[in-house]
Amino acid sequence: MLRIHFTGVDLARVRMAGRPDALWETILSFHRLRDRRDARLFGEWRTETRSRLNSETRTLGMLIPSRGYFPDFLTPVEGQYGWDVGLDALRGIRPERMRRELQLLGAGAPMTPRLREFMDDDGGKQLPRLMGELRAYHRAAVEPYWTHIQAQIEAERAARGRALLDGGADELLSSLPPMLRWRAPVLECDYPVDRDVRLRGRGLLLQPSFFCRRTAVTLHDPELPPVLVYPAAAQLASAPAGGESARPVEEQRQRTLGKLVGHTRSVVLRAIGDGATTSELARRAGVSLASASQHACVMREAGLVTTLRRGNAVLHTVTPLGAALLKGGAVAS
Repeated sequence: MLRIHFTGVDLARVRMAGRPDALWETILSFHRLRDRRDARLFGEWRTETRSRLNSETRTLGMLIPSRGYFPDFLTPVEGQYGWDVGLDALRGIRPERMRRELQLLGAGAPMTPRLREFMDDDGGKQLPRLMGELRAYHRAAVEPYWTHIQAQIEAERAARGRALLDGGADELLSSLPPMLRWRAPVLECDYPVDRDVRLRGRGLLLQPSFFCRRTAVTLHDPELPPVLVYPAAAQLASAPAGGESARPVEEQRQRTLGKLVGHTRSVVLRAIGDGATTSELARRAGVSLASASQHACVMREAGLVTTLRRGNAVLHTVTPLGAALLKGGAVAS
């Protein structure tokens, strides 16, 4: 069980990540690649990713075991600001911190020669090798699906943001996926080990993730800025769209986009704004509830809208593709 203890100051400093973290998504996707479960969601993605992988991943496999601890330095806090910023932070990792975390990785079992070689690397060859593997893997496994990942995280942010506006931090924490249980002032989560995290006035960054599954993840070092990576709700029913599998999807979207030309759907798409339930969408666009639902369905099929169920209602949000069409005036009256 993981228990995160909040003070009043911590509640005031809870915040949602502004975007998916490319390093967290890359590391967690490596878990999904080796996991045979969830074939409906990830089976096709695994096949496509393996077909594109033509480089070495032995270092990644050594540092990211199938279960349990992996080093915190693989997911620097700077990763929330983008892939390049995160890689720069990883490149500048202090050798003493790297050795300390690698010792944790090897604890409880005889250290392998390869891990010992990584720890004793005074010539600086191992870190560039790791970064090369990380870049190549990211290009194969995550980059082709990035637009889809962004859309799911945006939908999650819209749902949590609405909860925050409706009832503050207490409502936000209560609205998180079922594996996270808010029992003020403690947020509980099923976890492989028994652990207490005390925020001590630093607040908590909530980082929704597409490739996170079943349980949330947090950093091991209690002195690092607190972050909780958890499965985005929209991800639970949405397989990765991109790569080779995107071709028939894109063809379908092109056919569906033809249905979108016209004044009413342009108004409806704009009316979604930062997120809207079907009832709110009908009211904002001046159409009937049935009409709003039908328009949202067509736009969802076209990849312009993501729909996330929240309680008895659904929340529609505009995807990056939908936002690009609006910005460029592609959906015109």
